[in-house]
Amino acid sequence: MGGLSIWHWLIVLVVVVLVFGTKRLGSVGKDLGEAVKGFKKGIQDDDTKPPARLSDETRDANAAPQDQRSTTPRDDERTPR
Repeated sequence: MGGLSIWHWLIVLVVVVLVFGTKRLGSVGKDLGEAVKGFKKGIQDDDTKPPARLSDETRDANAAPQDQRSTTPRDDERTPR
């Protein structure tokens, strides 16, 4: 009890095909397949490339000095007038 038999799935499939049509379901399936291929390719590319590391010089150059940071309050910190 509570499980869906093959007949339940066939009825659901027929209703979905009637509601959306075969053309739209085909394009959705194609888009989904391309997305899965792109995801798998991205995962494989990440595995083959060594992780990028920042050198100490690069990190120091990107860090903002303490005295140059903005001291103006953010929008959510301002008091309403």
